[in-house]
Amino acid sequence: MKKSWFAAVATMTVLSSSPVFAVETVTAVHAFPPNLVYTQSFLDFVKKVNEKGEGVVQIQVRGGPEVIGLPQQPDAVRNGVVDMAYTAASFYGGAVPERDVMVASNTDAVYARENGGIDLLNKIHQDKMGVYYLGWFDSGVKYNLYTINPPKLDPDGNLTVEGMRLRSNPVYDAFFRDVLGAQPISIPTPEVYSALERGVVNSTGWTQIGLKDLNWNRFVKYRVNPAFFSTDMGVIVNLDRWNKLSDPAKKILQEVAIEHERESAEKFAELAQKQLAELDADGMQVVNLEGAAAEKFSTGAREATWNRMRTQMQKQPMGLEYYDTLIEKFNRP
Repeated sequence: MKKSWFAAVATMTVLSSSPVFAVETVTAVHAFPPNLVYTQSFLDFVKKVNEKGEGVVQIQVRGGPEVIGLPQQPDAVRNGVVDMAYTAASFYGGAVPERDVMVASNTDAVYARENGGIDLLNKIHQDKMGVYYLGWFDSGVKYNLYTINPPKLDPDGNLTVEGMRLRSNPVYDAFFRDVLGAQPISIPTPEVYSALERGVVNSTGWTQIGLKDLNWNRFVKYRVNPAFFSTDMGVIVNLDRWNKLSDPAKKILQEVAIEHERESAEKFAELAQKQLAELDADGMQVVNLEGAAAEKFSTGAREATWNRMRTQMQKQPMGLEYYDTLIEKFNRP
Protein backbone atom coordinates (compact mmCIF):
# COMPACT_ATOMS: atom_id res chain seq x y z
CA MET A 1 0.00 0.00 0.00
CA LYS A 2 2.81 2.39 0.95
CA LYS A 3 4.68 1.60 -2.28
CA SER A 4 1.54 2.26 -4.31
CA TRP A 5 0.93 5.52 -2.49
CA PHE A 6 4.49 6.75 -3.02
CA ALA A 7 4.31 5.76 -6.71
CA ALA A 8 1.10 7.73 -7.17
CA VAL A 9 2.60 10.79 -5.47
CA ALA A 10 5.71 10.53 -7.65
CA THR A 11 3.62 10.31 -10.80
CA MET A 12 1.54 13.33 -9.80
CA THR A 13 4.73 15.29 -9.04
CA VAL A 14 6.16 14.54 -12.49
CA LEU A 15 2.91 15.47 -14.21
CA SER A 16 2.56 18.70 -12.27
CA SER A 17 6.12 19.70 -13.13
CA SER A 18 5.72 18.95 -16.86
CA PRO A 19 5.08 22.00 -19.04
CA VAL A 20 1.49 22.43 -20.18
CA PHE A 21 1.07 24.18 -23.52
CA ALA A 22 -2.22 26.00 -24.03
CA VAL A 23 -3.67 26.39 -27.48
CA GLU A 24 -2.62 29.78 -28.84
CA THR A 25 -5.39 31.96 -30.22
CA VAL A 26 -4.93 34.57 -32.93
CA THR A 27 -7.79 37.05 -33.37
CA ALA A 28 -8.58 38.22 -36.89
CA VAL A 29 -10.76 40.54 -38.97
CA HIS A 30 -11.37 40.71 -42.71
CA ALA A 31 -11.80 43.71 -44.98
CA PHE A 32 -14.97 42.81 -46.85
CA PRO A 33 -18.41 41.36 -46.01
CA PRO A 34 -18.53 37.56 -45.61
CA ASN A 35 -20.49 36.96 -48.82
CA LEU A 36 -17.70 38.33 -51.03
CA VAL A 37 -15.52 35.71 -52.72
CA TYR A 38 -12.34 37.26 -51.33
CA THR A 39 -13.57 36.93 -47.77
CA GLN A 40 -14.58 33.35 -48.50
CA SER A 41 -10.98 32.71 -49.56
CA PHE A 42 -9.68 34.06 -46.26
CA LEU A 43 -12.19 32.00 -44.29
CA ASP A 44 -10.98 28.94 -46.20
CA PHE A 45 -7.45 29.77 -45.06
CA VAL A 46 -8.70 30.07 -41.47
CA LYS A 47 -10.38 26.68 -41.73
CA LYS A 48 -7.17 25.07 -42.97
CA VAL A 49 -5.13 26.64 -40.16
CA ASN A 50 -7.61 25.56 -37.50
CA GLU A 51 -7.66 22.01 -38.82
CA LYS A 52 -3.89 21.69 -39.07
CA GLY A 53 -3.33 23.68 -35.87
CA GLU A 54 -5.71 21.73 -33.64
CA GLY A 55 -4.20 21.66 -30.17
CA VAL A 56 -1.53 24.21 -31.18
CA VAL A 57 -2.94 27.38 -32.73
CA GLN A 58 -6.38 28.60 -33.74
CA ILE A 59 -7.56 31.69 -35.59
CA GLN A 60 -10.61 33.33 -34.05
CA VAL A 61 -12.41 35.50 -36.62
CA ARG A 62 -14.14 38.45 -35.00
CA GLY A 63 -15.80 39.69 -38.20
CA GLY A 64 -15.36 42.19 -40.97
CA PRO A 65 -15.86 45.92 -41.49
CA GLU A 66 -18.89 45.88 -39.21
CA VAL A 67 -16.51 45.14 -36.32
CA ILE A 68 -13.58 47.36 -37.29
CA GLY A 69 -13.94 49.72 -40.23
CA LEU A 70 -12.01 48.75 -43.33
CA PRO A 71 -9.67 51.79 -43.27
CA GLN A 72 -8.97 51.28 -39.55
CA GLN A 73 -8.09 47.58 -39.73
CA PRO A 74 -4.37 47.93 -40.57
CA ASP A 75 -3.80 50.30 -37.65
CA ALA A 76 -5.82 47.99 -35.41
CA VAL A 77 -3.31 45.24 -36.21
CA ARG A 78 -0.32 47.51 -35.79
CA ASN A 79 -1.61 48.70 -32.41
CA GLY A 80 -2.53 45.22 -31.19
CA VAL A 81 -6.29 45.77 -31.02
CA VAL A 82 -6.57 42.63 -33.14
CA ASP A 83 -3.80 40.18 -34.04
CA MET A 84 -4.43 39.65 -37.73
CA ALA A 85 -6.20 41.23 -40.70
CA TYR A 86 -6.93 40.08 -44.22
CA THR A 87 -6.88 43.31 -46.16
CA ALA A 88 -5.68 45.12 -49.26
CA ALA A 89 -2.18 46.50 -48.80
CA SER A 90 -3.35 49.68 -50.54
CA PHE A 91 -5.26 50.57 -47.38
CA TYR A 92 -1.97 51.16 -45.56
CA GLY A 93 0.05 52.49 -48.49
CA GLY A 94 1.09 55.57 -46.52
CA ALA A 95 3.07 53.37 -44.14
CA VAL A 96 4.31 50.86 -46.72
CA PRO A 97 4.35 52.47 -50.18
CA GLU A 98 6.22 49.40 -51.44
CA ARG A 99 2.84 47.70 -51.52
CA ASP A 100 2.45 49.16 -55.02
CA VAL A 101 4.84 46.53 -56.31
CA MET A 102 1.98 44.02 -55.91
CA VAL A 103 -0.54 46.34 -57.55
CA ALA A 104 1.62 46.78 -60.65
CA SER A 105 2.88 43.19 -60.73
CA ASN A 106 2.53 41.14 -63.91
CA THR A 107 2.65 37.85 -62.01
CA ASP A 108 1.34 36.21 -58.83
CA ALA A 109 2.38 35.20 -55.33
CA VAL A 110 3.81 31.86 -56.43
CA TYR A 111 6.46 33.54 -58.59
CA ALA A 112 7.09 36.35 -56.10
CA ARG A 113 7.49 33.89 -53.21
CA GLU A 114 9.93 31.69 -55.12
CA ASN A 115 11.82 34.76 -56.31
CA GLY A 116 12.29 36.11 -52.78
CA GLY A 117 9.92 39.02 -53.28
CA ILE A 118 7.47 38.25 -50.49
CA ASP A 119 10.26 37.66 -47.96
CA LEU A 120 11.65 41.10 -48.84
CA LEU A 121 8.21 42.68 -48.60
CA ASN A 122 7.78 41.01 -45.20
CA LYS A 123 11.02 42.57 -43.99
CA ILE A 124 9.83 45.98 -45.15
CA HIS A 125 6.48 45.51 -43.38
CA GLN A 126 8.28 44.65 -40.16
CA ASP A 127 10.67 47.59 -40.39
CA LYS A 128 8.13 50.22 -41.42
CA MET A 129 4.87 49.12 -39.85
CA GLY A 130 5.61 46.65 -37.10
CA VAL A 131 3.60 43.86 -38.72
CA TYR A 132 4.51 40.47 -40.13
CA TYR A 133 3.43 39.96 -43.75
CA LEU A 134 2.18 36.39 -43.70
CA GLY A 135 1.11 35.98 -47.31
CA TRP A 136 -0.15 37.50 -50.55
CA PHE A 137 -3.50 35.79 -51.11
CA ASP A 138 -5.76 35.67 -54.17
CA SER A 139 -2.99 37.14 -56.31
CA GLY A 140 -2.82 37.58 -60.04
CA VAL A 141 -6.45 38.67 -60.46
CA LYS A 142 -6.62 41.63 -62.82
CA TYR A 143 -8.83 44.73 -62.76
CA ASN A 144 -11.08 46.21 -65.40
CA LEU A 145 -12.91 49.48 -65.76
CA TYR A 146 -16.70 49.00 -65.70
CA THR A 147 -19.20 51.65 -66.85
CA ILE A 148 -22.95 52.21 -66.90
CA ASN A 149 -22.84 54.13 -70.17
CA PRO A 150 -20.93 53.27 -73.37
CA PRO A 151 -17.28 54.36 -72.90
CA LYS A 152 -16.16 57.19 -75.15
CA LEU A 153 -13.02 57.01 -77.30
CA ASP A 154 -11.14 59.90 -78.89
CA PRO A 155 -10.20 59.92 -82.61
CA ASP A 156 -7.02 57.96 -81.81
CA GLY A 157 -8.96 55.25 -79.99
CA ASN A 158 -7.90 56.33 -76.50
CA LEU A 159 -10.39 56.16 -73.66
CA THR A 160 -11.70 59.58 -72.68
CA VAL A 161 -13.12 60.36 -69.25
CA GLU A 162 -15.50 63.01 -70.55
CA GLY A 163 -18.81 62.59 -68.73
CA MET A 164 -17.37 59.88 -66.51
CA ARG A 165 -18.07 60.07 -62.77
CA LEU A 166 -15.42 57.58 -61.80
CA ARG A 167 -15.38 55.82 -58.45
CA SER A 168 -11.92 55.10 -57.15
CA ASN A 169 -10.03 53.86 -54.13
CA PRO A 170 -6.34 53.85 -53.14
CA VAL A 171 -5.54 50.97 -55.52
CA TYR A 172 -6.01 52.84 -58.74
CA ASP A 173 -6.46 56.51 -57.98
CA ALA A 174 -3.00 57.45 -59.36
CA PHE A 175 -3.79 55.75 -62.68
CA PHE A 176 -7.23 57.31 -62.97
CA ARG A 177 -6.02 60.78 -62.02
CA ASP A 178 -2.52 61.03 -63.51
CA VAL A 179 -3.01 59.01 -66.71
CA LEU A 180 -6.70 59.13 -67.57
CA GLY A 181 -7.09 62.69 -66.29
CA ALA A 182 -10.17 61.91 -64.21
CA GLN A 183 -11.20 63.47 -60.92
CA PRO A 184 -12.09 60.22 -59.18
CA ILE A 185 -14.56 59.99 -56.33
CA SER A 186 -13.33 57.90 -53.41
CA ILE A 187 -16.10 55.63 -52.14
CA PRO A 188 -15.64 52.58 -49.85
CA THR A 189 -16.62 49.24 -51.36
CA PRO A 190 -19.76 48.71 -49.20
CA GLU A 191 -21.16 52.06 -50.40
CA VAL A 192 -20.58 51.64 -54.14
CA TYR A 193 -23.86 49.83 -54.81
CA SER A 194 -25.95 52.77 -53.60
CA ALA A 195 -23.62 55.24 -55.35
CA LEU A 196 -24.20 53.45 -58.66
CA GLU A 197 -27.91 53.19 -57.97
CA ARG A 198 -28.24 56.91 -57.24
CA GLY A 199 -25.97 58.00 -60.08
CA VAL A 200 -23.33 59.49 -57.80
CA VAL A 201 -20.87 57.56 -59.98
CA ASN A 202 -21.38 55.92 -63.35
CA SER A 203 -18.15 53.96 -63.60
CA THR A 204 -15.80 52.07 -61.33
CA GLY A 205 -12.72 49.94 -61.30
CA TRP A 206 -13.02 46.45 -59.91
CA THR A 207 -11.39 43.07 -60.20
CA GLN A 208 -12.43 40.37 -62.65
CA ILE A 209 -13.96 38.47 -59.73
CA GLY A 210 -16.81 39.34 -57.39
CA LEU A 211 -18.78 41.91 -59.37
CA LYS A 212 -21.94 39.78 -59.22
CA ASP A 213 -21.40 39.06 -55.52
CA LEU A 214 -21.72 42.80 -54.98
CA ASN A 215 -24.66 43.09 -57.42
CA TRP A 216 -22.92 45.94 -59.24
CA ASN A 217 -23.73 44.17 -62.52
CA ARG A 218 -27.28 45.47 -62.07
CA PHE A 219 -25.92 48.86 -63.13
CA VAL A 220 -22.63 48.55 -65.02
CA LYS A 221 -23.12 47.18 -68.54
CA TYR A 222 -19.72 47.77 -70.19
CA ARG A 223 -16.20 46.47 -69.49
CA VAL A 224 -13.09 48.12 -70.89
CA ASN A 225 -10.12 46.03 -72.02
CA PRO A 226 -7.20 45.68 -71.54
CA ALA A 227 -7.25 44.60 -67.92
CA PHE A 228 -4.69 46.15 -65.60
CA PHE A 229 -3.06 45.72 -62.17
CA SER A 230 -3.21 42.80 -59.78
CA THR A 231 -5.03 42.37 -56.49
CA ASP A 232 -2.98 43.10 -53.36
CA MET A 233 -4.99 41.17 -50.78
CA GLY A 234 -2.96 39.61 -48.00
CA VAL A 235 -2.65 38.86 -44.31
CA ILE A 236 -0.73 40.97 -41.81
CA VAL A 237 -0.05 39.99 -38.20
CA ASN A 238 0.92 42.21 -35.28
CA LEU A 239 4.69 41.73 -35.00
CA ASP A 240 4.80 41.50 -31.20
CA ARG A 241 2.06 38.87 -31.29
CA TRP A 242 3.88 36.96 -34.02
CA ASN A 243 7.15 36.97 -32.08
CA LYS A 244 5.40 35.64 -28.97
CA LEU A 245 3.87 32.69 -30.78
CA SER A 246 5.49 29.32 -30.28
CA ASP A 247 7.65 27.95 -33.08
CA PRO A 248 5.10 25.20 -33.88
CA ALA A 249 2.33 27.83 -34.17
CA LYS A 250 4.45 30.03 -36.45
CA LYS A 251 5.34 27.02 -38.58
CA ILE A 252 1.69 26.04 -39.07
CA LEU A 253 0.58 29.57 -39.90
CA GLN A 254 3.39 30.14 -42.40
CA GLU A 255 3.13 26.76 -44.09
CA VAL A 256 -0.63 27.05 -44.55
CA ALA A 257 -0.24 30.64 -45.81
CA ILE A 258 2.25 29.58 -48.49
CA GLU A 259 0.00 26.69 -49.46
CA HIS A 260 -2.98 29.06 -49.68
CA GLU A 261 -1.00 31.52 -51.80
CA ARG A 262 -0.60 28.84 -54.45
CA GLU A 263 -4.07 27.35 -54.19
CA SER A 264 -5.88 30.69 -54.24
CA ALA A 265 -3.85 31.98 -57.21
CA GLU A 266 -4.71 28.88 -59.23
CA LYS A 267 -8.36 28.88 -58.16
CA PHE A 268 -8.91 32.57 -58.80
CA ALA A 269 -7.30 32.44 -62.26
CA GLU A 270 -9.93 29.90 -63.27
CA LEU A 271 -12.71 31.75 -61.45
CA ALA A 272 -11.90 35.02 -63.20
CA GLN A 273 -12.40 33.47 -66.62
CA LYS A 274 -15.62 31.81 -65.50
CA GLN A 275 -17.10 34.97 -64.01
CA LEU A 276 -16.16 37.14 -66.99
CA ALA A 277 -17.91 34.62 -69.25
CA GLU A 278 -20.99 34.78 -67.02
CA LEU A 279 -21.06 38.58 -67.20
CA ASP A 280 -20.78 38.45 -70.98
CA ALA A 281 -23.55 35.86 -71.17
CA ASP A 282 -25.75 38.18 -69.10
CA GLY A 283 -25.30 40.93 -71.67
CA MET A 284 -22.24 42.89 -70.57
CA GLN A 285 -20.55 44.46 -73.59
CA VAL A 286 -16.77 44.54 -73.93
CA VAL A 287 -15.01 47.60 -75.33
CA ASN A 288 -11.51 46.72 -76.51
CA LEU A 289 -8.88 49.40 -76.83
CA GLU A 290 -6.65 48.57 -79.77
CA GLY A 291 -3.00 48.95 -80.73
CA ALA A 292 -1.23 52.01 -79.41
CA ALA A 293 -4.26 53.01 -77.33
CA ALA A 294 -4.24 49.66 -75.54
CA GLU A 295 -0.49 49.87 -74.93
CA LYS A 296 -0.81 53.42 -73.62
CA PHE A 297 -3.57 52.33 -71.25
CA SER A 298 -1.63 49.33 -69.87
CA THR A 299 1.72 51.10 -69.64
CA GLY A 300 0.11 54.12 -68.04
CA ALA A 301 -1.48 52.02 -65.30
CA ARG A 302 1.81 50.33 -64.45
CA GLU A 303 4.05 53.39 -64.64
CA ALA A 304 1.67 55.62 -62.70
CA THR A 305 1.76 53.08 -59.89
CA TRP A 306 5.53 52.71 -59.95
CA ASN A 307 5.87 56.52 -59.96
CA ARG A 308 3.60 56.74 -56.93
CA MET A 309 5.66 54.10 -55.16
CA ARG A 310 8.91 55.91 -55.98
CA THR A 311 7.58 59.29 -54.85
CA GLN A 312 6.29 57.98 -51.54
CA MET A 313 9.38 55.85 -50.85
CA GLN A 314 11.62 58.88 -51.33
CA LYS A 315 9.85 60.62 -48.45
CA GLN A 316 10.72 57.85 -45.98
CA PRO A 317 14.02 57.12 -44.19
CA MET A 318 14.79 53.96 -46.22
CA GLY A 319 14.39 55.92 -49.44
CA LEU A 320 14.62 53.93 -52.67
CA GLU A 321 16.76 51.18 -51.16
CA TYR A 322 14.59 48.33 -52.45
CA TYR A 323 12.79 50.03 -55.36
CA ASP A 324 14.51 48.28 -58.28
CA THR A 325 14.84 44.97 -56.45
CA LEU A 326 11.14 44.83 -55.65
CA ILE A 327 10.14 45.51 -59.26
CA GLU A 328 12.48 42.75 -60.42
CA LYS A 329 11.20 40.25 -57.88
CA PHE A 330 7.50 40.90 -58.56
CA ASN A 331 7.59 40.87 -62.36
CA ARG A 332 8.35 38.18 -64.88
CA PRO A 333 10.86 39.28 -67.56
